[in-house]
Amino acid sequence: MRNLCLYFQVHQPFRLRRYRFFDIGHHDNYFDEQYNAFILNKVAEKCYRPANSLLLALIKNSGGCFNVSFSISGTALDQFETYAPDVLESFQELAATGHVEFLAETSTHSLSSLKCEKEFSRQVIEHTRRINKLFGQRPVILRNTELIYSDHIGDMARKLGFKAMLTEGADHILGWRSPNYLYHHPEETEFSLMLKNYQLSDDIAFRFSDPNWNQRPLTADKFVHWLNAVPHAEPMINLFMDYETFGEHQWAESGIFEFLKALPYHVFKNSDYRFVTPSEVIGKLKPVAPLSVPYPISWADEARDLSAWLSNDLQRDAFESLYRLSSVMHDCDDEGLIRKWRYLQTSDHFYYMCTKYFADGDVHKYFNHYNSPYEAYINYMNVLSDFETRLEEFRKKKAQATPLQNGFKSKLVEEQKILINESSRLQHASV
Repeated sequence: MRNLCLYFQVHQPFRLRRYRFFDIGHHDNYFDEQYNAFILNKVAEKCYRPANSLLLALIKNSGGCFNVSFSISGTALDQFETYAPDVLESFQELAATGHVEFLAETSTHSLSSLKCEKEFSRQVIEHTRRINKLFGQRPVILRNTELIYSDHIGDMARKLGFKAMLTEGADHILGWRSPNYLYHHPEETEFSLMLKNYQLSDDIAFRFSDPNWNQRPLTADKFVHWLNAVPHAEPMINLFMDYETFGEHQWAESGIFEFLKALPYHVFKNSDYRFVTPSEVIGKLKPVAPLSVPYPISWADEARDLSAWLSNDLQRDAFESLYRLSSVMHDCDDEGLIRKWRYLQTSDHFYYMCTKYFADGDVHKYFNHYNSPYEAYINYMNVLSDFETRLEEFRKKKAQATPLQNGFKSKLVEEQKILINESSRLQHASV
């Protein structure tokens, strides 16, 4: 039997309200609650509620043979709890089936892995604990923001006790090799890498309703025929995509839900594939070779690099300005400031500043609620200026009251030890 791994990313950012220069110093109400609630409930109605209901039915009707996996960002979880608690309950109902695996990621879908190991570790630990609390699972596999990965990021994940990561099957990294094998970190054979088959994944996520696509309409039986055409020696196919593919990016009228509903039936009837979770993959397959990724890759755009977030001067200036505050924030114990700091790290804020308007332009315009990248930059920097001012005020008050505490450092070390021990125990148990 070959392995078919369905993984879905669930993410919603806390979008900033229009914050003018003249607002600096007057209020710290940075996030547009009304707009965020509107978007969340719109996507919930079009995607999360019907897709979760469909997956639950597929699991129950498969006799235990249909398995899927998710990573849900902390910002999405926050919005579910605030604006749509029934959606969170439906994910918990999926978790209770025992056929859905939840992966770890950064708590606010941040780019911290590129800049600050301490912040990255802190966010991953926080997110891991939250997944355990909400869904009764301690993740042993990490999915970094936007599938961003490099050898260095793999090292950081391994130190935290994870056994594998998901990332993109980028052509410039793989060369002649296939993404349909399990690979391992070049210096750690026990740390596995699962690679997205972007051709087959994007047939569903991006091309499904494209009127100019010569393979339209895409039916489940046709897709299974493509799966069967993959050389039999290749033991797995990883289909990774945004969960919002179902009903939001690809509208219900396109037939996307009918496709998802029919897919397990045709896989079971007409192929030798079985639906597996990432943990099942690393428990059953052995990596075939090392895979070196010296520079970060991602699943974004045609380049599969970091250019969606850090390709122009606007993005780089905003990114550097934000993370210049890292050392100060790691000594901060004000929960309100910490929460805002985390939300400002969400990768979407930098994505909105992207100026790529060629092959990837339509994708960036679709997700952007600003009129231009320059407007996104100015708005973000106004917010950051106010935040920095308030952080400095907090530091001064703290210095006058008591010396800054260093308790977080020891707390982080202790949390890392707990995560390593629990992740190792669960991984050994699964094997």
